[in-house]
Amino acid sequence: MQKKIKPIPLTEFKLRYNLLQAPIEPNPDIKDPLRQAAVLIALIQEEGELHVLLTRRPTHLRSHPGQISFPGGKVERGDASLIETALREAAEEIALYPSNVEVIGQYAAMKTFTGFEITPVIGLVKQAFTPKLDPGEVDELFTVPLSYLLQSENRQKQTYQRQGLHHPVYFIRYRQHLIWGATAAMINTLCKHLII
Repeated sequence: MQKKIKPIPLTEFKLRYNLLQAPIEPNPDIKDPLRQAAVLIALIQEEGELHVLLTRRPTHLRSHPGQISFPGGKVERGDASLIETALREAAEEIALYPSNVEVIGQYAAMKTFTGFEITPVIGLVKQAFTPKLDPGEVDELFTVPLSYLLQSENRQKQTYQRQGLHHPVYFIRYRQHLIWGATAAMINTLCKHLII
Protein backbone atom coordinates (compact mmCIF):
# COMPACT_ATOMS: atom_id res chain seq x y z
CA MET A 1 0.00 0.00 0.00
CA GLN A 2 1.38 3.37 -1.02
CA LYS A 3 1.80 6.28 1.35
CA LYS A 4 -0.94 8.90 1.03
CA ILE A 5 0.31 12.17 -0.45
CA LYS A 6 -0.27 15.30 1.60
CA PRO A 7 -1.87 18.32 -0.06
CA ILE A 8 0.64 20.66 -1.71
CA PRO A 9 0.37 24.28 -0.50
CA LEU A 10 0.04 26.89 -3.26
CA THR A 11 3.55 28.31 -2.74
CA GLU A 12 5.09 24.82 -2.90
CA PHE A 13 3.04 24.03 -6.02
CA LYS A 14 4.47 27.10 -7.77
CA LEU A 15 7.99 26.24 -6.64
CA ARG A 16 7.77 22.64 -7.85
CA TYR A 17 6.14 23.69 -11.12
CA ASN A 18 8.89 26.22 -11.83
CA LEU A 19 11.86 24.13 -10.69
CA LEU A 20 11.04 20.69 -12.00
CA GLN A 21 11.14 19.76 -15.66
CA ALA A 22 7.89 18.70 -17.30
CA PRO A 23 7.95 15.15 -18.67
CA ILE A 24 7.94 14.74 -22.44
CA GLU A 25 5.05 12.49 -23.41
CA PRO A 26 5.19 10.63 -26.72
CA ASN A 27 2.65 11.72 -29.32
CA PRO A 28 0.99 9.35 -31.77
CA ASP A 29 2.27 9.64 -35.32
CA ILE A 30 -0.75 11.21 -37.00
CA LYS A 31 -0.27 12.22 -40.62
CA ASP A 32 -3.62 13.97 -41.15
CA PRO A 33 -3.84 17.75 -40.57
CA LEU A 34 -4.90 18.53 -37.01
CA ARG A 35 -7.08 21.36 -35.71
CA GLN A 36 -5.38 23.55 -33.11
CA ALA A 37 -7.04 23.72 -29.69
CA ALA A 38 -6.17 24.72 -26.13
CA VAL A 39 -7.55 23.81 -22.72
CA LEU A 40 -7.18 25.38 -19.29
CA ILE A 41 -5.95 23.15 -16.48
CA ALA A 42 -7.26 25.43 -13.73
CA LEU A 43 -6.33 24.83 -10.11
CA ILE A 44 -8.38 26.40 -7.34
CA GLN A 45 -7.86 26.48 -3.57
CA GLU A 46 -10.70 24.89 -1.60
CA GLU A 47 -10.41 24.50 2.18
CA GLY A 48 -6.66 25.10 2.01
CA GLU A 49 -6.04 22.46 -0.67
CA LEU A 50 -5.51 22.75 -4.41
CA HIS A 51 -8.18 21.15 -6.60
CA VAL A 52 -8.27 20.64 -10.37
CA LEU A 53 -11.35 22.03 -12.13
CA LEU A 54 -13.07 19.68 -14.59
CA THR A 55 -16.24 19.73 -16.66
CA ARG A 56 -18.56 17.10 -18.08
CA ARG A 57 -19.69 17.60 -21.64
CA PRO A 58 -23.41 17.31 -22.52
CA THR A 59 -24.53 14.02 -24.04
CA HIS A 60 -26.13 15.77 -27.02
CA LEU A 61 -22.78 16.95 -28.41
CA ARG A 62 -21.50 15.25 -31.56
CA SER A 63 -17.88 15.38 -30.38
CA HIS A 64 -16.93 13.57 -27.14
CA PRO A 65 -20.49 13.46 -25.66
CA GLY A 66 -20.64 13.00 -21.87
CA GLN A 67 -16.86 12.93 -21.46
CA ILE A 68 -14.90 14.67 -18.72
CA SER A 69 -12.74 17.50 -20.02
CA PHE A 70 -11.06 20.78 -19.20
CA PRO A 71 -12.60 24.07 -20.29
CA GLY A 72 -11.25 24.72 -23.77
CA GLY A 73 -11.75 24.41 -27.46
CA LYS A 74 -10.62 25.24 -30.97
CA VAL A 75 -8.43 28.21 -31.78
CA GLU A 76 -10.47 31.01 -33.34
CA ARG A 77 -9.21 33.56 -35.84
CA GLY A 78 -9.21 36.41 -33.31
CA ASP A 79 -7.14 34.54 -30.69
CA ALA A 80 -3.69 36.07 -30.30
CA SER A 81 -2.24 32.92 -28.68
CA LEU A 82 -3.06 29.45 -27.41
CA ILE A 83 -3.19 30.91 -23.89
CA GLU A 84 -5.83 33.36 -25.07
CA THR A 85 -7.81 30.49 -26.59
CA ALA A 86 -7.82 28.55 -23.30
CA LEU A 87 -8.80 31.63 -21.26
CA ARG A 88 -11.52 32.69 -23.72
CA GLU A 89 -13.04 29.22 -23.70
CA ALA A 90 -13.00 29.05 -19.88
CA ALA A 91 -14.81 32.40 -19.73
CA GLU A 92 -17.40 31.25 -22.28
CA GLU A 93 -17.96 27.78 -20.82
CA ILE A 94 -17.91 28.34 -17.04
CA ALA A 95 -17.58 32.14 -16.49
CA LEU A 96 -13.99 31.86 -15.23
CA TYR A 97 -12.65 35.14 -16.58
CA PRO A 98 -9.03 35.80 -17.61
CA SER A 99 -8.60 38.49 -14.94
CA ASN A 100 -9.17 35.77 -12.31
CA VAL A 101 -6.52 33.37 -13.66
CA GLU A 102 -2.78 33.50 -13.05
CA VAL A 103 -1.26 31.63 -15.98
CA ILE A 104 1.90 29.84 -14.88
CA GLY A 105 2.77 27.90 -18.02
CA GLN A 106 1.78 25.43 -20.67
CA TYR A 107 2.75 21.95 -21.82
CA ALA A 108 3.66 20.69 -25.26
CA ALA A 109 0.70 20.09 -27.54
CA MET A 110 -0.89 16.67 -27.43
CA LYS A 111 -2.07 15.03 -30.65
CA THR A 112 -5.32 13.06 -30.58
CA PHE A 113 -6.86 10.52 -32.93
CA THR A 114 -9.98 12.68 -33.00
CA GLY A 115 -8.17 15.25 -35.14
CA PHE A 116 -6.89 17.80 -32.62
CA GLU A 117 -3.56 19.08 -31.41
CA ILE A 118 -4.38 20.31 -27.89
CA THR A 119 -2.15 22.62 -25.86
CA PRO A 120 -2.74 22.44 -22.08
CA VAL A 121 -2.41 25.81 -20.33
CA ILE A 122 -1.89 25.71 -16.55
CA GLY A 123 -3.48 28.45 -14.47
CA LEU A 124 -4.26 29.23 -10.85
CA VAL A 125 -7.67 30.65 -9.98
CA LYS A 126 -6.96 33.79 -7.95
CA GLN A 127 -10.22 33.90 -6.00
CA ALA A 128 -13.44 31.94 -5.65
CA PHE A 129 -15.92 32.58 -8.45
CA THR A 130 -19.53 31.78 -9.22
CA PRO A 131 -19.59 29.41 -12.20
CA LYS A 132 -22.17 29.99 -14.91
CA LEU A 133 -22.27 26.95 -17.18
CA ASP A 134 -22.93 27.27 -20.90
CA PRO A 135 -25.52 24.47 -21.37
CA GLY A 136 -24.41 23.97 -24.96
CA GLU A 137 -20.90 23.07 -23.78
CA VAL A 138 -21.01 21.97 -20.14
CA ASP A 139 -23.40 19.77 -18.13
CA GLU A 140 -21.45 19.76 -14.88
CA LEU A 141 -18.49 21.42 -13.18
CA PHE A 142 -16.63 19.63 -10.39
CA THR A 143 -13.20 19.56 -8.76
CA VAL A 144 -10.79 16.80 -7.81
CA PRO A 145 -8.20 17.27 -5.04
CA LEU A 146 -4.70 17.48 -6.50
CA SER A 147 -3.50 15.25 -3.64
CA TYR A 148 -5.87 12.50 -4.91
CA LEU A 149 -4.54 12.81 -8.46
CA LEU A 150 -0.90 12.76 -7.29
CA GLN A 151 -1.36 9.26 -5.84
CA SER A 152 -0.09 7.03 -8.63
CA GLU A 153 -2.57 4.25 -7.85
CA ASN A 154 -5.41 6.61 -8.84
CA ARG A 155 -3.97 7.05 -12.35
CA GLN A 156 -4.21 3.88 -14.44
CA LYS A 157 -2.64 3.25 -17.84
CA GLN A 158 -3.63 0.65 -20.39
CA THR A 159 -2.12 0.04 -23.80
CA TYR A 160 -4.34 -0.20 -26.87
CA GLN A 161 -3.47 -1.10 -30.42
CA ARG A 162 -4.49 1.13 -33.31
CA GLN A 163 -3.36 0.69 -36.92
CA GLY A 164 -0.67 -1.73 -35.80
CA LEU A 165 0.79 0.65 -33.19
CA HIS A 166 0.47 0.47 -29.40
CA HIS A 167 -0.69 3.61 -27.57
CA PRO A 168 -1.12 4.32 -23.85
CA VAL A 169 -4.57 5.39 -22.65
CA TYR A 170 -4.94 6.82 -19.14
CA PHE A 171 -7.91 6.37 -16.80
CA ILE A 172 -8.76 8.06 -13.49
CA ARG A 173 -11.80 7.14 -11.39
CA TYR A 174 -13.07 9.78 -9.00
CA ARG A 175 -16.40 9.22 -7.26
CA GLN A 176 -18.98 8.68 -10.03
CA HIS A 177 -16.69 10.08 -12.72
CA LEU A 178 -14.42 8.28 -15.16
CA ILE A 179 -11.76 10.62 -16.53
CA TRP A 180 -9.93 9.14 -19.51
CA GLY A 181 -8.15 9.83 -22.76
CA ALA A 182 -6.46 13.17 -23.41
CA THR A 183 -7.81 14.74 -20.19
CA ALA A 184 -6.41 11.94 -18.03
CA ALA A 185 -3.12 12.03 -19.96
CA MET A 186 -2.78 15.77 -19.29
CA ILE A 187 -3.47 15.19 -15.59
CA ASN A 188 -0.83 12.46 -15.59
CA THR A 189 1.70 14.87 -17.12
CA LEU A 190 0.90 17.49 -14.46
CA CYS A 191 1.32 14.93 -11.67
CA LYS A 192 4.59 13.55 -13.04
CA HIS A 193 5.85 17.13 -13.33
CA LEU A 194 5.10 17.84 -9.66
CA ILE A 195 6.36 14.65 -8.02
CA ILE A 196 9.86 14.90 -6.61
